[in-house]
Amino acid sequence: MAPTAVAEDAQSQQWYLDGMQIKKTWKVSTGKGVKVAVVDTGVDPTTRSLRGQVLPGKDFANAPGDETKDDVGHGTTIAELIAGSGRGGTLKGMAPDAKILPLRARLEGVKVGKRPGLNGIPEAVRFAADSDAKIINMSFAGLADDKIKKALDYAVSKGKLLVGAMGNDGRKAETEGVGYPASHPNVAAIASYGKNRKVSKFSSSGRATTFAAPGQEMPGWCDGKREQYCPNIEGTSASSAIASGAAALVWAKHPTWTANQVLRVLIDTAGRPNAKKNTVSKYIGYGAIRPRMNLLEGKGKPGDPDISPLTGKKTGSSAPGPKSPGGKDSDKNGSTKDDAPDKVKVADSKSEDGDSSQLLPILGVGAGVLILAGCGFAVVRLRRN
Repeated sequence: MAPTAVAEDAQSQQWYLDGMQIKKTWKVSTGKGVKVAVVDTGVDPTTRSLRGQVLPGKDFANAPGDETKDDVGHGTTIAELIAGSGRGGTLKGMAPDAKILPLRARLEGVKVGKRPGLNGIPEAVRFAADSDAKIINMSFAGLADDKIKKALDYAVSKGKLLVGAMGNDGRKAETEGVGYPASHPNVAAIASYGKNRKVSKFSSSGRATTFAAPGQEMPGWCDGKREQYCPNIEGTSASSAIASGAAALVWAKHPTWTANQVLRVLIDTAGRPNAKKNTVSKYIGYGAIRPRMNLLEGKGKPGDPDISPLTGKKTGSSAPGPKSPGGKDSDKNGSTKDDAPDKVKVADSKSEDGDSSQLLPILGVGAGVLILAGCGFAVVRLRRN
């Protein structure tokens, strides 16, 4: 069944912009001067939202076309969620003055249960590491591989902030291991929550989780034609993009900070009511990402520029390796504590975060990384072991 297209005014459906008070933060920072590398299915720079936002990139997919050819619409949606201009009612990115470095890799068409072909992902990550992009967004979840692990370690040694999607396998991920690269110790792993401020049922969980960000009930491209946005896209792919955009806002405000400092401030200011400081929930990590707490209220301490807030270790060529796929998850900061599922919460930022609503434990299972609710169409199907 073909998904129903939505009206051109996509911004009216971006509920999180008001909920996170992003429009207020744009008076302080719009992400100007920050480049975000998007390792994905390609980025179409000709959409109204992305005109003038996309830099020359590179293709690693070994397929017809180049980095501007996006046959499924996934990478283009991710780019718009990060840095879309919103021109003519199109998607407005979290950091509308950031720039996108498109790096195409073949993420689609991988069968469940089989080792996915790397299809240029490690090479794309290394290219991003050698570029002047500050943030590398990876809205996919696959299997750990020594080649991609080394590429991620290399990117960490080059001072990049790595952001990855947790995956859409719900509670299954607790026993099977979180998808890669989100489970890499130095990747900020992003879970999803919806308009109701509850953890998305499809969102994978585990002690690799760093933040939760909006990932439901928003418009986006669902095919390669890009004639109209489709409604109700959902997935931790979108959450990862929003987290990358939030990081770009903070980094543009503090251009001398390192990736460790930007991430530490986002951790310090995440919405986690009633949770003990520095504890990590396997559902929402440190909590809901809230860039406005730093940009509007000046909260958050950047701390040591060289020490990772995820591992407590100095980043560089000796960055730690990945967790073992399929094994028991270990907390990124070494803690063994976790919030009980019925007590996990995420801040309700309708006003001043004075109210909060309980997050439901994850009960469902989702397929793919960015999916369309109600139509059963998976845009990306990279799955972990």
